[in-house]
Amino acid sequence: MKKNVLIVGAGGVAHVIAHKCAQNNDILGDLHIASRTPEKCEAIRSSVLTKGNLKQPGVFDVHRLDAMDVAATRALIERTGASIVINAGPAFINMAVLSACIETGASYIDTAVHEDPLKASEGPPWYANYEWKRRDECERAGVTAILGAGFDPGVVNAYAALARDAFFDTMEAIDIIDVNAGNHGRFFATNFDPEINLREFTGPVWSWQGGKWVSNRMFEVRKEWDLPVVGPHATYLTGHDEIHSLAYTLGVPDIRFWMGFGEQYINVFTVLNTLGLLSEHPVRTAEGVEVVPLKVVKAVLPDPASLAPDYTGKTCIGTLVRGTKDGKAREVFLYNVADHQDAYAEVGSQAISYTAGVPPVAAALLIAEGTWDAGAMVNVEELPPQPFLHLLDRMGLPTRIRDETGDRALDFDPAGRLIEEAPKAPRRQVAAR
Repeated sequence: MKKNVLIVGAGGVAHVIAHKCAQNNDILGDLHIASRTPEKCEAIRSSVLTKGNLKQPGVFDVHRLDAMDVAATRALIERTGASIVINAGPAFINMAVLSACIETGASYIDTAVHEDPLKASEGPPWYANYEWKRRDECERAGVTAILGAGFDPGVVNAYAALARDAFFDTMEAIDIIDVNAGNHGRFFATNFDPEINLREFTGPVWSWQGGKWVSNRMFEVRKEWDLPVVGPHATYLTGHDEIHSLAYTLGVPDIRFWMGFGEQYINVFTVLNTLGLLSEHPVRTAEGVEVVPLKVVKAVLPDPASLAPDYTGKTCIGTLVRGTKDGKAREVFLYNVADHQDAYAEVGSQAISYTAGVPPVAAALLIAEGTWDAGAMVNVEELPPQPFLHLLDRMGLPTRIRDETGDRALDFDPAGRLIEEAPKAPRRQVAAR
């Protein structure tokens, strides 16, 4: 069994990962968290200890690390004896951390596709630009590298895989829907690193339609969905990591990602983008000071972690699949609803970070006990989905299903196998308006 975990990063998602690793340190062993700002790591460790989330007495150490320094990361992995590295830092460091894992033999988990800080909005498929080029290296080294193991990407990929395995003979379309129906009370804020969040929406929107890549502008295509618990919400066609792997692995002709945005967010974003304040290219002020506009915007926005105490409401994120089963047309929505206040009570986080931070710890547990220790580079949909979703049920992210027979929880037996539950009263489908 693999033991000892190194968490790289100290943001909101790393905060949740640390709490969840601590709750499972009887299996995961010694815990280590590292970033360029060890003070943030100390605050996370203090939060874990204050909430009593360390399951059993054990090591939980803090380290200073520039994760772009491969040699330093390699040395820290060796010094801590970490056999699993969870990369919760900005997507810019993915390749560097992966390199250190390949060199040491440690398993690697991340939550987002790699980005080159100097190349915003690269063309599809994104995973082919960096990660997939290193598949052979991982296989030769026998290194397990699980890509995009957050919620989206991550859990929604597992939902698609479960739909393929259990609910469909053929899948014709996948719509991933992400709605945050919560309220943080701020005029404008992002729910995770502003530099990553805002860059995500400045380029073309790529979707997989008719078996090919289609480009749109951000906020060009709008659709309203009537979702479980949170109700009707406006969403916009958005480019997102999981489309790029699902298009490659599942052979489904139409795969789209829809994210909910309020009018105020759209208006502020549009002004910032139009003025050039979301650019990652340096500019020089009249005083001769060189600044990067996007970094300035990040510096003046609220720290996403600071949103948690006042956040109310819920999120609904899921995978809507259309296809056929036994010769009949079928539609299934696999989803999770998370509550911001529940997340704060448990780990001191808002639900966006919670939904992104719990799944990589479930992945780590599956690596530790061997079920997901693939010895190769894989995306989540290439791994058995049922053990993963079964673990998430126990860890605070239960899966629900809405289909033609009703709306109900998915149940698993003690071995993590899906139990087909008797349907309840019929309920309306997830409707697009």
